[in-house]
Amino acid sequence: MREKTNKMSDDQEDQEKYRAPALSKGLDILELLASEADGLSQIEIAKQLGRNTSEIFRMLMVLCQRGYVEQRVEDDRYYLTTKMFEIAHKHPPIRRLTSIAGDAMQRLANEVNQSLHLAIIHSGKVLVIAQADCQDNNITAVRLGAQINIYETASGRVLAAWMDQQSLASLLEEAGDVSDEKRQLFLADLPKVRAAGYCESQSLTIGGVLNLSAPIFDFSGKVVAALTVPFIQRLSGTSVVSAELCRERLVEMSGDISRRLGAGARS
Repeated sequence: MREKTNKMSDDQEDQEKYRAPALSKGLDILELLASEADGLSQIEIAKQLGRNTSEIFRMLMVLCQRGYVEQRVEDDRYYLTTKMFEIAHKHPPIRRLTSIAGDAMQRLANEVNQSLHLAIIHSGKVLVIAQADCQDNNITAVRLGAQINIYETASGRVLAAWMDQQSLASLLEEAGDVSDEKRQLFLADLPKVRAAGYCESQSLTIGGVLNLSAPIFDFSGKVVAALTVPFIQRLSGTSVVSAELCRERLVEMSGDISRRLGAGARS
C-alpha cells in the first residue's frame, strides 16, 4: 500500500513539475473557439472557461499576433483563422494523402460531372481536408475545413465502419451526446457499409442529394479517409453518368488511392 501511495505521489509531483498554465489557457481558448462557428466575445470566453477577463485578454492578444485568432471589427468577437488547418496540412500523413488524392479527385469530378470531397476523423467529427469541383454551373460542395457531425454523414459511416470496438467506442464518446435513436441508426448502418465496401444513402441534411462514399485504406489496413460524392441529378440534362456508374468509379478510384498509400502490401 505504501508503495502505491508513493507512486501516486510521484505522479502528482511530475504533473506539478511539468505544468504550463499559460499554454493550457491558450489551448483552452483554441479548443473553445473551434466549436463556435460565430466566434465569442472576450467576456463570453472568460465566462465559459472560468477565467478572469484580464488573463483571457492577454492570451487573445498573443493568439491574434501569432495568427491563430482574429477579432471581427463589427462586433469584437474572436474566431479561429485557418492557421491550425494549414499547419495540419503540413503534417506528413495528411500532406501525402492530399497530394496523392488531389489530381485523381479532379479527374473524377470532371469525368462524372459531380463534386467530391475527402474527409478524415478529427476530434470526433468529420473534417473535410480536400475538395474538387466539376465544371458544371450548378454544384453541391462541402466547405473545405468544415467539421461535421459523424452521425449526419456518409463519410462518418465509412470512417467508422472498419474500426475495432475500442476505437469506435472512443469515437462515439468524442462525438458527443446524441439521441439513442440516431446513435442506433448509425451503428446499424456500419455492418452494411462494411459488407458493401461503400456507403450509399440519401443526405440527412440536403433533400435530393444522394451521398456516395468509399473508404481509403493505408498500409496497415486502417481506413484513414473517406472519399464522398454528394450526387445530384441535374434537370438541365448535364448529368453525364448515372449514380450507379458514379459509385463504381468512386470505389475504383478509392481503391487506387489506397494502393498508392500501400494498402494490401502487408501479408
